[in-house]
Formats: sequence, C-alpha cells, structure tokens
Amino acid sequence: MNKENKMRSLRISKVTLNIGMGEAGEKLQKAKKLLETIAGVKAVITKSNKRIPSWGVRPGLEIGTKCTLRGEPALVVLKKMLEAKEFILDERNFDNNGNLSFGIKEYIDIPGAEYDPSLGVIGMDVCVTIERQGYRVKKRKIRSKTLPRKHIVKKEESIEFISKLFDVKIKTQAKGETQ
Repeated sequence: MNKENKMRSLRISKVTLNIGMGEAGEKLQKAKKLLETIAGVKAVITKSNKRIPSWGVRPGLEIGTKCTLRGEPALVVLKKMLEAKEFILDERNFDNNGNLSFGIKEYIDIPGAEYDPSLGVIGMDVCVTIERQGYRVKKRKIRSKTLPRKHIVKKEESIEFISKLFDVKIKTQAKGETQ
C-alpha cells in the first residue's frame, strides 16, 4: 500500500525558446522565422521595458522573439535541444526553484535543422519550467495563495528528474565531473 503521492511528482510545465536580437528589423524577422520552423508554433515578438542608452534600447522597441510549448510538443523539442547539447548539462543551468535554462550557440547543432543561408547563424536560449501539480494555486487570479515550502521544487529534485527523464549527464561545479 506504499503508493507514491501524485501531488509530489514533477512534470515539465512549459518549454520557452527565446532569441534576443537587440534590434528590430530584418534580423528579428529571420529569428522569428527560425523559431517557427524549429518549434512548429507561431512565435511572438518581445519588446523592451527599460531604457538602456549605451545599447540604443528604449521602451517599446522590438528586441527579440520567443515561443512557448506545452505538453507533448514541449517534450519533443526539449529532447532535440538536449541532443544538441549532447545530453550534458552543467549544474549551473538549474536555479534554486528547480527551473532549467541553457543556451544553444548555433541552430545548426539541433538535429534535423539544416543551414539556411538566408538566416545566417543564430543561437537561442531554452528555458524549462518544472513544477508539481497544484502550482495553479499560486498562479490563479482569484484567491491565489503561496505554496508550502515542502511543495516547492528544489534544485536537486529537478536535476534528478531531468537526469532520469532524458538520461542527461550533469557536470558538477566543484569537480567538473559528470554524474
């Protein structure tokens, strides 16, 4: 009768692919086209919120593009992205809330993606949100509540979950060894 509690099991909530170009124009449209071909969903343009004069950024300027995947498509794309990283991640890629982020320097490293001379060489960021069932209590608009400390995903739990799910090797910071 020792069943595992369903509410304690981890799941991948969403995978977000992001390309920041820093400027609007033709480069941004190429990045948007690339994301749409890799993810298979429509990408959206992101706008800046801050003014950074040294970079030439002002509020409302289109500076990047992103797309969010959930469910089965998210797992398929995440597996491709991890394959581009050769299923090796660094411990630093995980934050204290159990989320995972890593970068891909060139999209041609992704299996199945062919080089398109019209796009050039573009890199991207991959962000994975890992959560437990019941996180909706924190996000809902009406009567939202804080999560109990024991329900929040920890870094170690997230590392173990990703390692088992995708057979990923994790490099530790201290020794530089893989687990």
